Amino acid sequence: MATRAIPIDLPTRDILGQPRGLAWLAGTQFWEAFSLYGMQALLTLYMVGSLLLPGHAENVVGLASFRAAVESVTGPLSTQGFAVQLFGLWAGLVRFTPVFGGLIGDRLLGRRRTIMLGCLLMTAGHFAMAFDASFLLALLLLMLGTGCANSNLFSQVGAIYPPGDRRRDDGLQLYYLALNCGAFVAPIVCGALGQELGWHLAFGVAGLGMLAGLVVYAAGSSDLPADPPRAVAAARAPLRPDEWRAVRLLLLVTLVQAAFWVAQSQVWNVYNLWVRDHVELALLGWSVPIPWLQALDAIAPGLFLPGVLWLWRAQAARGAEPDAITKMAIGCLIFGSGMVWLALAAPIFGARVPLLWAVGFHLLSNLGWLFFTPIAVGLFARAAPKSLNAMMIGVNSMAVFVGSTVSGRIGGLYETWSASAFWLLHASIIAGGAVLLLALRPAVRAMLARGEA
Repeated sequence: MATRAIPIDLPTRDILGQPRGLAWLAGTQFWEAFSLYGMQALLTLYMVGSLLLPGHAENVVGLASFRAAVESVTGPLSTQGFAVQLFGLWAGLVRFTPVFGGLIGDRLLGRRRTIMLGCLLMTAGHFAMAFDASFLLALLLLMLGTGCANSNLFSQVGAIYPPGDRRRDDGLQLYYLALNCGAFVAPIVCGALGQELGWHLAFGVAGLGMLAGLVVYAAGSSDLPADPPRAVAAARAPLRPDEWRAVRLLLLVTLVQAAFWVAQSQVWNVYNLWVRDHVELALLGWSVPIPWLQALDAIAPGLFLPGVLWLWRAQAARGAEPDAITKMAIGCLIFGSGMVWLALAAPIFGARVPLLWAVGFHLLSNLGWLFFTPIAVGLFARAAPKSLNAMMIGVNSMAVFVGSTVSGRIGGLYETWSASAFWLLHASIIAGGAVLLLALRPAVRAMLARGEA
């Protein structure tokens, strides 16, 4: 049965060749990233160095019962082991909730209302982090808020471009650049505050950042595409067989992507403890805050982005640009080489690793990230059925959920394995992901060629 197209109000004013709405969405994402990555860079260190120690842990509402539930599955855990496990579980869930946030945005509240709700929940969560007692409540609010905001923001970025607009890929890269700018500033500001003035003040500043994101989004609402009326959305036709095939294939790609996120999630988690234990942080008579290294994960993609875009355009001009799956596999291999880089640190330098060696790791891993993450989101935005676009972009986040959960589980090995063996394990996992992605390449290319997007 033929269906009538739903008119979407797409603003036509451009800024530097991109739709005006991109600037507002990128600004919102900057502050969302500032708040989330500032808190994330501190979380494991905060739990190990303060929250889970005697005198603090007993003040956290519900922590004893929650820890007992976790240890009923994992067995007894040390303080560090529990912190690593909790971080992995939280990082996984905070990337899983966008699946439901996308469904709410597509089918119930609309994208705009869902994003506004998400920003409010995240703001409340960050402010709740400023108190020991509300720690678990804060993690819950952050999970729910991220779920509402994340996939719907990505989906709105895709919606501001007309079908077939080749600016979409560059726009996604610019959007990720804004994300990375926020993620760069956050560990520097929050890390310095946490080290010099206390953890809770740093978490409060992260909350102010999320509040700023809410203001930016509200200010730019007139330049964003309108949501379809909910009555029309409810009457959407069921998926066609070719759309179901696309959904199934994208779910398979999601599972394979998890190998990348096992390694990336460990950089947010156990890597901070490795830096604490092995990296010489003294610089000009001052100790560099550990979260500052996380800031490199934000600035490095921005440094590489112009060269990578030039490379792809030059390859496209010769008809030799790699397809999305190949780019993602290349990203896995580059990131995996960063894991090998970490494994080589102890054999080369012994107990104390130079700070520049850690900087070199971040350059390698983030070049791999640039080949992988924006391309994966672009693939889902292009290939997902339009009626489930935001939800499927959220489904893409399931890869982070699986990877982060697994990384938390195997993160406990850091206490008993050598550092070299620990990082080589992660290099092997991500290399296996590259092989599996290449195995899926023919099916993905055939899907896109048939127009099953």
